[in-house]
Amino acid sequence: MVLAAKQALSAKIGFSNPLSRRNPSSPLQRSPLAASFPSTDLPKRTVLAVSKPLHLSPMRAKPPARREAYEGDKSEPQPIDDAAETKSEAAKKLKIGIYFATWWALNVVFNIYNKKVLNAYPYPWLTSTLSLAAGSLMMLISWAVGIVETPKTDFDFWKTLFPVAVAHTIGHVAATVSMSKVAVSFTHIIKSGEPAFSVLVSRFLLGETFPTSVYLSLIPIIGGCALSALTELNFNMTGFMGAMISNLAFVFRNIFSKKGMKGKSVSGMNYYACLSMLSLLILTPFAIAVEGPQMWIDGWQKALSDVGPQFVGWVAAQSVFYHLYNQVSYMSLDQISPLTFSVGNTMKRISVIVSSIIIFRTTVQPVNALGAAIAILGTFLYSQPHDDPLAVWQSFERARHAVFQSDVELVDFG
Repeated sequence: MVLAAKQALSAKIGFSNPLSRRNPSSPLQRSPLAASFPSTDLPKRTVLAVSKPLHLSPMRAKPPARREAYEGDKSEPQPIDDAAETKSEAAKKLKIGIYFATWWALNVVFNIYNKKVLNAYPYPWLTSTLSLAAGSLMMLISWAVGIVETPKTDFDFWKTLFPVAVAHTIGHVAATVSMSKVAVSFTHIIKSGEPAFSVLVSRFLLGETFPTSVYLSLIPIIGGCALSALTELNFNMTGFMGAMISNLAFVFRNIFSKKGMKGKSVSGMNYYACLSMLSLLILTPFAIAVEGPQMWIDGWQKALSDVGPQFVGWVAAQSVFYHLYNQVSYMSLDQISPLTFSVGNTMKRISVIVSSIIIFRTTVQPVNALGAAIAILGTFLYSQPHDDPLAVWQSFERARHAVFQSDVELVDFG
């Protein structure tokens, strides 16, 4: 009875019964469709179609179909993915642009108010201390009210941060001393020579090697700074040495920071906040020893009588903007590469130099402006990828012609 049912089923679907194939002598009849094929081909075709369960044949045929359909569906929204990627890239560039614009603007405002304060109140040690104190107070309030998440630190973190804070304190005070003695533009021209200190310290103290193009890029940096120093109308040795010491200190700050802060999970904003607080603790006793409260009180009364109540606003502004521009610069490092940051730092110095010349009406000689342009150009070349020395010098030659044109614009600002 079972065999009869299978025979009937085979006849309906048009295939021969497997039992009749396995036993040719069986009295069971083959289906009419099977009988219509030549006898030599029928057994092979029957074996392929029926020897395995029928449901396996469509399962083997479906994966390519499904894969083609999936790939077809995946290719259709490709323009949408490209558009989303382009939009995301544009948003990222806009964010970086906002960071740079804010960084430069805050730095310009700080330098202007800092120079105004130092002109009326020539006490750079106290001025430096107030800048760090204002930033520390701002961050403590931000942590207390929950605006910024409090960093999770331990003793090892502060121990590692200490040499960074020492170098940061020295660099900060030295730069402020420099700006109290010379023009803001001259201080920043000399500070544009920081890459030269970085290469020399890394080469002779740390044993690091650099491509030839890096050393070649130092030539315009050193030459431009020297030319500006020799032609500076209001040259002051204390101001010049302050800028040079600041360069050296910030180089060591970067070295200590790179070596000691690897693996530390602290954001750029909180990292600089901790750095400011530790630097404040280091600087305060030295500021008291060098200048002292009596000098500060006498100078404060004189500044108020000469400038008026707005002097208090100047001090507050330079203290707040110092912290803000440094905070934004450290936040930028979380979003951009060190190379992009280096280029942005070069452009920041240009904006500070030009704005200070305009606001303070600094007299600039053509040769002095040329030296400044060459030094900044060398800093820009230093910040570029250094794979081909010839390419660096070709870039220098192309930019050299633009330097002479930009000289006229800088001199006109004076």
